[in-house]
Amino acid sequence: MPEILSLEELRERFSNASGGEMFDPEFQKVAELVFGGGDSRQAPYCGMPTLLKAPYRPDASPNFTGIDIALFGIPMDLGVTNRSGARFGPRAVRNVDRVGPYEHVLRAVPTAHARVADVGDVPFRSRFDLAASHEDIERFVLGVVKAGVVPLAVGGDHSIGLPILRAVGKDRPVGMIHIDAHCDTGGSFEGCKFHHGGPFRQAVLDSVLDPRRTVQIGIRGNSEYLWEFSYASGMTVIHAEDVGDIGIGAIIARAREIVGSGPTYISFDVDSLDPAFAPGTGTPEVGGLTSAQALGILRGLAGLNIVGGDVVEVAPQYDPTTNTAQIAAQVLFELLCLTAEAIKIRAS
Repeated sequence: MPEILSLEELRERFSNASGGEMFDPEFQKVAELVFGGGDSRQAPYCGMPTLLKAPYRPDASPNFTGIDIALFGIPMDLGVTNRSGARFGPRAVRNVDRVGPYEHVLRAVPTAHARVADVGDVPFRSRFDLAASHEDIERFVLGVVKAGVVPLAVGGDHSIGLPILRAVGKDRPVGMIHIDAHCDTGGSFEGCKFHHGGPFRQAVLDSVLDPRRTVQIGIRGNSEYLWEFSYASGMTVIHAEDVGDIGIGAIIARAREIVGSGPTYISFDVDSLDPAFAPGTGTPEVGGLTSAQALGILRGLAGLNIVGGDVVEVAPQYDPTTNTAQIAAQVLFELLCLTAEAIKIRAS
């Protein structure tokens, strides 16, 4: 931290200094990355809203040239079992003004080390056909992956996890850190197995997700009996109450041990948070994580081999405060930091 100065020293050093001028070497390094010289930044409320204020590249598909990390929206909620509305999640997250560019815990400016763009939304052939929508998602994400770009998605309901994993895990099954109130490993209901309560059962059965390298954190609620597949397949289930009982540090250590150094996907459902923090979701469950606990867990994953991620189930119409979208945007930024660090490690 900077040295403590007397009042006279403070006056001498800071009276005529600009807002972008720092004297501590660590802060100076960050300021140079953020400001690039001078003290001017675009006002957060100006310009076209994009995910994390990233450059907008809707024309990047199919080659995704000049991009390391693709941020994109999946405005689809045909797989919900309760309250619809997550189709509006990507737009709500784009409208969040002040997230990044600096992460103070990880001391990261991810855009300084990776080329990041908002590549728009997955194009859908039909707003009515769930199976066709999943095909469209898989095709789009497969294009991102084939281009050597890491996908970070904003949904949309959690059924999008299956087509994303089919693309990301196409050549080998991946591990997963899944933060959620529900395991989402249920079976077929009413003739459909592609709903948002079952994507990860099907991903395992499709050989794109390794259950022994999967940890599910924050699980709770009245659907516990539906998650037999998680236990039978060897997934590690950590309930919400366990987070308080054993502490964030132990949760992080366990998650890192389970996924190891292999390719890992991170899936974050906002209903993992207690509805006091994130009421804008389709299946709220009381007794959930705090926003600080969730961010603490994510920050503890730095250095893992992250190959993709998502933030899902933001249904903004149930949250007049916009807190849910704000938290989702912050989580997306944490995923961006983790992904940029992984890219740097893989390149070294």
